[in-house]
Amino acid sequence: MHPIRIQSPEPQAFEREHIAAVRKAAPECMVLLKNDGTLPLSAPGKLALYGSGARNTIKGGTGSGDVNVRKFVSVEEGLENAGFEITTKSWLDSYDQVCADAKLRFYQGVRREADAAGVSGKELIFFSMGRSCPEPDYELSLDGEGDTALYVLSRNSGEGADRKPEAGDINLTETEIRDILALNKKYTNFALILNVGGMVDLKPVEEVGTILLLGQLGSATGDALADVLLGKAYPSGKLTMTWAPIADYASTEGFGDPNDTYYKEGIYVGYRYFDTLGLTPTFPFGYGIGYTTFTVTPKQLTADAEKVTVTAEVTNTGAAVGKEVVQVYYSAPAGKLDKPYQELAGYAKTKELQPGECCEVTVSFETASMASYDAARASYVLEPGAYYIRVGSSSRNTHIAGAVILNGEAVTEKDKNICPGCSFEDLKPEAVGITYDTETVEKAAADASAIQLSAANFHTREIVYQDVPAEIPAGPVCTWEEVKSGVKSLDEFVAGLTDDQLAYLCIGAYKEADDMMEVIGNASATVAGAAGETTQQLKSLGTPVLVMADGPAGLRLCPTYKLVGGAAKGTTSNFGGDFTMVLTPEEKQAMAAMAPKPSEEELAAETLYQYCTAIPIGTNLAQSWNDALVAGCGDLVGEEMELFGTHLWLAPAMNIYRSPLCGRNFEYYSEDPLLSGNIAADVTDGVQKHEGCATTIKHYALNNQETNRYFSNSVVGERALREIYLKGFEICVKRSQPHFVMSSYNLINGEHACNSKDIQTRTLRDEWGFEGAVMTDWLVTGGMGPRGEKWPCASAAGNVKSGNDITMPGIPSDKQDILNALADGSHPYTLTKAELQLCAKRVLGMILKLA
Repeated sequence: MHPIRIQSPEPQAFEREHIAAVRKAAPECMVLLKNDGTLPLSAPGKLALYGSGARNTIKGGTGSGDVNVRKFVSVEEGLENAGFEITTKSWLDSYDQVCADAKLRFYQGVRREADAAGVSGKELIFFSMGRSCPEPDYELSLDGEGDTALYVLSRNSGEGADRKPEAGDINLTETEIRDILALNKKYTNFALILNVGGMVDLKPVEEVGTILLLGQLGSATGDALADVLLGKAYPSGKLTMTWAPIADYASTEGFGDPNDTYYKEGIYVGYRYFDTLGLTPTFPFGYGIGYTTFTVTPKQLTADAEKVTVTAEVTNTGAAVGKEVVQVYYSAPAGKLDKPYQELAGYAKTKELQPGECCEVTVSFETASMASYDAARASYVLEPGAYYIRVGSSSRNTHIAGAVILNGEAVTEKDKNICPGCSFEDLKPEAVGITYDTETVEKAAADASAIQLSAANFHTREIVYQDVPAEIPAGPVCTWEEVKSGVKSLDEFVAGLTDDQLAYLCIGAYKEADDMMEVIGNASATVAGAAGETTQQLKSLGTPVLVMADGPAGLRLCPTYKLVGGAAKGTTSNFGGDFTMVLTPEEKQAMAAMAPKPSEEELAAETLYQYCTAIPIGTNLAQSWNDALVAGCGDLVGEEMELFGTHLWLAPAMNIYRSPLCGRNFEYYSEDPLLSGNIAADVTDGVQKHEGCATTIKHYALNNQETNRYFSNSVVGERALREIYLKGFEICVKRSQPHFVMSSYNLINGEHACNSKDIQTRTLRDEWGFEGAVMTDWLVTGGMGPRGEKWPCASAAGNVKSGNDITMPGIPSDKQDILNALADGSHPYTLTKAELQLCAKRVLGMILKLA
C-alpha cells in the first residue's frame, strides 16, 4: 500500500466526490417521525431558525468516533446555500454566548470534581473525556420573520461518559419545551429538527405536528437537510431503537454502576420488552414515515427445514415518490423457554416507487434462526408449536402472513456453556403482548393453512472445540520475503522467532517512553494521526506493519503533517474536544512545553494534507435499513484507506442499545442483533473489497456503558449473552469475515472480555469460524483515568491465553507480563510457547494478507 502525498491545501477531487456521495445517501438515513403537511416546503424564503443545532450543528459524537474534516456544513449554512434567508441571526448570536458561558461553567464544575477526587496531570483529560455540557436554559426572544420556523434541537455525547436522564440531555430543558411549543403555535409552518445521536424524550412536545430525526450525518449534514426540507430528496429511514420515556426501559435501573451492572432484563431488550409487556412507546422500533404512504400486503409464505421465505406486495398509495422497508418478524411458541412477542427475522427496502406503483419484495431467513438458546442443555432449540410470521412496516404495524407448525422439538446446535458467574435469574415477564383488531382472525386463517414441518428433518450442528495447540519446533530464521514468495511457510517463519519476537507480535508498536500520543490516537510513525500499528520489531526480517485508523464515522487522521526522516508527524492535533477546558491556561502551557520541539529538518519540511470524509454516524447508517447504501459508505471509507495508507479501520462499532443512556450509542446500530449484524457486515463488505483494507468490528462484547469502562463488570445470563449481545457479532463474522475483531474493556461475569477464552476462542473461532485476529481496545491492561474500586486491569498474558492476539497499543509491562507467564508456572495465566506462537502466527497471517 503506497499512500498518496497531497501537497496542495485545496480540496481534492475525491473529497468533493465523497461529500457528494454522503449528501446523496443522507436522506435515506433520516427518519420522519411526524408530518402535518409542513414538509416538504414549496420554496426557499424567509426562515426563522432556532435551537442549539442550528449553527453549532453536530456532525457526529466525540472521541474515537470523530473525524477531522476540511469542511462541515452546518444547518444554518446548508439552508443559506439552498436560498433561505435566515431572519434570526441575532438570536443565534446571543445563543452562541449563552452556550459559551454554560460550557465554561460546566467544565469548571468538572474540574472541581477532579480536584476533589485527587485527579491531576494528564489524568484530567481522561477524567473529562466524553463529558458533554448539557443544553443550557436561556431567555431569548422569538422574534424571527417569515411564516416558517425550524427549531434544531441537538445533543452530543461520546467515548468515556454516559448520558444522563436529566434536562439538557435525555430530557428537554424547560426553555426548549417553552420555545418549541410557542413556535408551534406561532408559525403556520413549523418543524422540530432533531440533530441527535440517540433518543430524547419528546413527550412534553408531543403536540408538535412535524418532527424530523435528522441525526448526525457527517460532512454534508446541512446541505442534506435542505434537500429534504425542499423536497429535492425525501426521508425514508426507520428507527433502529424504541423511543420512550427513560423510566419505561427495563435497563434503566442500575445503569452506570461503576462496578457491577446487572442485565436482569435478559432477552427483553428494546421492542422485545415493550411489545411483550404491551407498553406503548413514543415511537416504536422500525417506525418512520415519508412524504408518501404505502401499503404492505403479505402475498406468499413458503418454508422448509432450511429456509422461510415471505413475499409481500408494496404499493405507493400517496402522491409523492418514496421507498418503504418491509420488515418480517416471527412469534415463537412459548414452551419450556419464554419467548418475546415477536423478533425481527429479516427485512428489505424497496426501490423508489412512483405514486400508484407497486412491487413485490421477498425476504428469506434460515428456519434455524428462530431457535432459542437453552442454557440448561447448552443448545439452540426450536420448540414445538406454531411460529407466526408477521409482515409490516414497523414493529407496531405487522400482520400475520402465515404460520409454520413444528411437530416436535428440534435441536439445531449443541454448544458448550460459556461465561459462568451470573447470580440471578433473568426476567420472565407475564406476557400481555400487543394486539390489533384483526389479529385473532389472521391467526385462525394462518392455523388453517399452516405449513407443517417435521422435527426429524432438522440437522443438529455439533461444535468441535479446539484442542490444545501443538508447539512449532524451533527452526532456522526466515525472512518475510521468503514467506511472501511462497518459499517458506508461516509455520517455518514462526519457528525461527525468539520468545521476545513472538511477544512483540502480540503487542502494538509502543514507544518505550510514556507518550500521551499512544493514548489519544496519534501513535503511528507511518500515517500521521493513525491510532496505532503492529510491531516494528521484526523489520530486520523484512516484516511490514499494519496501520490502524480510528472510526467509525470515517477515518480519524491528522489533517496536516510532515515527513521527517521517513516518519509522518502530525502538525495539528488529532484529538480535540471541549473537555480540554478543564485545564487552566498554565496547565495547557505546561503540556505544550512538554511536547517535543520540532527539529530544523521538521520546520523546513513541506506540509502535507490528508483530510477525510465524515460519513453518517452508525445510528443513521442503520436507520437506512438499506444494505447497498451502507456498503457504499464502507466502500467510500475503503477508498480513503487506500489513499492514505491505512490497513485497518477500527470500526464498525456494533454493540447493542441496551439503554438509551449509553454515551456511545451514536456509534452503534440498533437494539436488535439481526439489524446490527447485517449493517456491520454491509460496512465490512464495502471496506474489504479494497485490497489491503480490513474492518475491526468492536467492542466484543457487552460494551453497553461508558461509566468506569475499564473496570465495569457486565453480569448477564447466558441466554441473553448469546441471543442478544453476541448474536450481531456472530452474524457479521459468518456473513462477511471481518479480518479483525476488537475486544471490549469491560468484564463479563467477573472476567475481562479480552481474557475470556469462552469469548475470544470458543464462541468466536470454534462456533462461528472466525479466521482473523483479535486486538484489545487501547490500554486495557493499564487503564486511563481513575482506577476501579473492585476489579483489576486485564492481563496481556491473559489476552494471549484467551486467544486475544494483540494487546494495544502496548506498554513495556505488557511484554514483560507475557514473558513472565511463559517462564513462571505460578503466573495466573501461565502460557505455553504453543499458545504464544498461535497468536503470533494469526497476526502474521493478517500481515501477509493485508500488507
